[in-house]
This record gives sequence, structure tokens and C-alpha cells, in this order.
Amino acid sequence: MLYTFESHSELLSSLQQSTDETLMDAVRMESKEALGELYRRHHLTLRAVISRVLHNEQSIEDLLQEVFMEIWRLAARYSSEKGKALGWMITLSRRRAIDRLRREQAYSRVEERYQKEAEQQPESWGLGNSCEDVETADMRRVLGEIIAGLPEAQRDAVEFAFYKGMSQREISTHTGIPLGTIKTRLELGVRKIACKLKELSGDSIPFSLAA
Repeated sequence: MLYTFESHSELLSSLQQSTDETLMDAVRMESKEALGELYRRHHLTLRAVISRVLHNEQSIEDLLQEVFMEIWRLAARYSSEKGKALGWMITLSRRRAIDRLRREQAYSRVEERYQKEAEQQPESWGLGNSCEDVETADMRRVLGEIIAGLPEAQRDAVEFAFYKGMSQREISTHTGIPLGTIKTRLELGVRKIACKLKELSGDSIPFSLAA
């Protein structure tokens, strides 16, 4: 038992003296101790990166854990020839934080859109009827999940068009993406959303996605 303890202590000591790049090599070989050392060194830095994008403490903590799980899964993609390991982890953290923010904002905008629809057409939404209120809330949640589940390119196009009211040409100018590509992404995204909603509602969609 003493030998095992000493061997483990020696391993930890060795890892503490290793560079981040060496630790990433060890993580690629599925060394949990190496991942733990990276966490010890850089979790505060990565948390700060995430907190610049997200402002909810629970979301920040959840995403920090997800980022280190992703570092474990994607370690094979890292190459020291392309840059420092810390830079790679910072970039990964920032991207995942932005992805999370987009999902949260999309969900918030869906709620606002449905609230406006309900205020404009109270009789069709059945305001005041507790059962239908529950159904409306469920639909908001489901729609948010559907949009968040779209491929990123289609999700962005739908958000620009549906939530920000931008035309296809305006989206093309804003993003620098060819107009034909924007049109295709919108058509695919809207079709997927429509199909999902039709599956759930059975007949029709309560509003138009293609304005």
C-alpha cells in the first residue's frame, strides 16, 4: 500500500512539473491525473473567460465542468504545433460560452414572441384558461428546444430572420455570407421547425415562421 501511495505521489509531482502541452499529451492517453492538473492550473482562468459571456453563476459553473469534459473528449484534436494548450482551452471555453448564450437568448426571445402573440390574439391563445396557459408555456419551451437543436448555421439564420426581423439580403450583408446560402439555410431551418411543430400539434402551426 505504501508503494502505491508513493508511486501516486511521484506521478502527481511529475505532472505538476510538466508543461501544459505535456499534460495534454497525457490527457490524450486518458490520464485523469493530467486532466486534474490542468483543472487545478487553469480552472479560474477558464471560469473568467466564461463569465465574460455568461452572467448566471449556475450556468458558469455548469459550463466550466462541460468544458473540461470536452477537453477530455477532444484532446486528440489538439496539436502543440498550432499553439499553446492554454490558448486552445480558452478558445474552446469562449466558443462554448457563446453557444450557451445563444441558446439562452433564443429561448428568451421565443418567450417574448409568444407573449406578444398572446397579447395580440388573446381569444386564440385562451388567456385566462389555466389549462391552455400551461399548453402555451409548454409550446414556448418546445419551440426553444427545437431552435436550439438546429445546426448552428441554420439556427443563426432563423434567429436573424425570425427574431430580429431581418430580410434575407440584410442577413447576407450583415454576415458576409452569400444570399443564396442564407436562403437555403433559412428554408432548411424553417422546414425543420415546421415539421417538428406539426408533429407535436397534429395539424397546424400557431404562427408563421417565414415572414
